[in-house]
Amino acid sequence: MEERIWNRIVKYTELQGTSGQEHAIRKAFRDDLTPLVDEVVQNGLGGLYGIRKHTDADAPRVMFGAHLDEVGFIVTAVTARGMLVVAPVGGWNPYTVSAQRFTLFTRDASYPVVSSAVSPHFLREGGVNGAPKIEDILFDGGFTSQDEAWSFGIRRGDFIVPDVKTVMLANGKRVVSKSWDNRFGLVTILNALENLQHDALPNTLIMGANVQEEVGLRGVGPAVNQLQPDLFFALDSSAADDTKSDQAQGQMDGGALLRVFDPGVIMPLRLKEFVLDTANDAHIPLQYFVAKGGTDAHGAQSQNNGIPSVALGVASRYIHTHQTVWSVADFEAAQALVETLARKLDKTTVHDIVYGD
Repeated sequence: MEERIWNRIVKYTELQGTSGQEHAIRKAFRDDLTPLVDEVVQNGLGGLYGIRKHTDADAPRVMFGAHLDEVGFIVTAVTARGMLVVAPVGGWNPYTVSAQRFTLFTRDASYPVVSSAVSPHFLREGGVNGAPKIEDILFDGGFTSQDEAWSFGIRRGDFIVPDVKTVMLANGKRVVSKSWDNRFGLVTILNALENLQHDALPNTLIMGANVQEEVGLRGVGPAVNQLQPDLFFALDSSAADDTKSDQAQGQMDGGALLRVFDPGVIMPLRLKEFVLDTANDAHIPLQYFVAKGGTDAHGAQSQNNGIPSVALGVASRYIHTHQTVWSVADFEAAQALVETLARKLDKTTVHDIVYGD
């Protein structure tokens, strides 16, 4: 992997920002996006897109959208002993929350905190029964009282975000990081725009990222209404389930991921055939994925007059935790697929995808 790309991956995966608190990621993304496009636009919720304009006003508008936010927590109360009570922002498995490092962001500062855990000594005494509940996991910033926590500016509504370093694993084929869901999409978009800089594309290419995907796909609707795409591709990381079987959904090193079906999207037939043919012709490894969760493709498809939409991406282990393990080869396959699609989606092709029999 090129050092330039690795540095970008480290930068974006280590940046911290939950749904509703994406401003640090948006600022970095804007700075990197602006030199690569003709125009940068932001919507009222905070989604940010760059546009590479075509000279033909009737050229198809092809949109690739990632999302800026990651999962985290929000402070709902401070106890008399200075412990923080939280609610989840996005989906968490409660078994993965305890005994982890986080950063607490207040209005004017940030502080290290950890999530509480039950000592095995107390487990031996039978003091814990059943699965943990997130509302019972307190967060500890070392404050000795509620008053002391207040004095540091801590208030209800402050955000708490995982604090993790990104590391290449021993064989050089896998990486461990937080928030590959969905800093994968941001990195892929910036790489694609760099690699396509000198290409004469057959479309107006719109690439960027939405806010608040992790809390109900809230940001994509305003984005597609603002930018009026003919096609929409969500770029996202899905959950690999391959640690015990090579037949399970989402195999790492299996190539780019094509989400053909999930609870919110049935991939349009002509779009599916086009993506499959494109990957096959370019010898890009590709795997089907039938998902149980949703992506911004769901939020986009029923907007305007209907927008053919699909999610493309990668399968990654342990998403929505502190430590996601993901495949370099899959990332590179998804990168190649995005760039190849952008080069091939001309007026005739898009018309056939949208209106063909």
